[in-house]
Amino acid sequence: MGVETDGRVVLTLDAGGTNFVFSAVQGGREVVAPVQLPSRGDDLEASLRTLEDGFSRVKAHAPAAPVAISFAFPGPADYPRGIIGDLGNLPAFRGGVALGPMLEDRFAVPAFINNDGDLFTYGEAIGGFLPWLNGLLAEAGSPKRFRNLFGATFGTGFGGGVVQDGRLWMGDNSAAGEIWLLRNKIDPRSNVEESVSIRAVRRVYAERANLAFEATPEPKEIFLIARGERPGHRAGAIEAFRRMGEAAGDALADVVTLVDAPVVIGGGLAGAAELFLPALVAEMNAPYDSPWAKNPRLEVRAFNVEEPAGRAVFVKGEAREITVPGSGRRVAYDPLKRVAVGRSRLGTSRATSLGAYAFALSALDGR
Repeated sequence: MGVETDGRVVLTLDAGGTNFVFSAVQGGREVVAPVQLPSRGDDLEASLRTLEDGFSRVKAHAPAAPVAISFAFPGPADYPRGIIGDLGNLPAFRGGVALGPMLEDRFAVPAFINNDGDLFTYGEAIGGFLPWLNGLLAEAGSPKRFRNLFGATFGTGFGGGVVQDGRLWMGDNSAAGEIWLLRNKIDPRSNVEESVSIRAVRRVYAERANLAFEATPEPKEIFLIARGERPGHRAGAIEAFRRMGEAAGDALADVVTLVDAPVVIGGGLAGAAELFLPALVAEMNAPYDSPWAKNPRLEVRAFNVEEPAGRAVFVKGEAREITVPGSGRRVAYDPLKRVAVGRSRLGTSRATSLGAYAFALSALDGR
């Protein structure tokens, strides 16, 4: 049975530094009106009361009793044990807060907490980018299929998650997929998030437009300036997104070297993919610039599947038949090792919600 036909209800939460948004999911879809409450992240007791209140409200309106609670929460955390560590945007959660066990005691159902990048990737692997990609290959008659996925979220920060053959790969310390801490190609003294985030886009635009950072517009406005739909420093706007794409592409090349998987992009900045995705994929495919050897950056080739020509080459591959030595038998062979890079097919919020729902059901069924 797929999650779309599963009748079980799971309570969910979108946890932000300013607000907590509570809901309930059944069959992979929201079945109550979301409840939004201030997170009160500077007051632990008040924040914990908010969590209890929010889940109680959506539980009261759910069409059936919930079988679990499942949601994304910022790290650092020991996610399997439901213990939250020292958070930057929720400072009251310091010293280790056993949030999962507390919710289990209060609501008498299992509570599952994960990283938002993980759950986004899981949702896209189940019902978004990965089935869409494999559908393209099937329609074209290609035998190629993908079973793994890396998800990258572009927004306030640069997050990541890994799905390996249908399962979340969380690592031994709940720290797998933390792409934000990879080295920054643009400024090797810092981590890559400083060039792949909302603040990074604004910072580059401010430099090019000769503005104070505080006077710099938000990325949505910078995106419209880059497209010529708003007045402003257009060259600076274009460069802000191009530079983000270059830095992200360098980091994702490291990721793909290790996990050998397609890449799906989500987050608040994903809407500007047309401005940064070409630079991102070009960087992934660029060779090392060494005076001794021109080695490729990747063993595989990355394709921008949002661009029709790139999508066509990706789907077609280089399939042919070769003869088995010593016999007349022929076998299929496609020597083009490749991964796709493209945008979320569900939208970040929906993918994360679906991932949270599916993770809870999978964990329950595996117990």
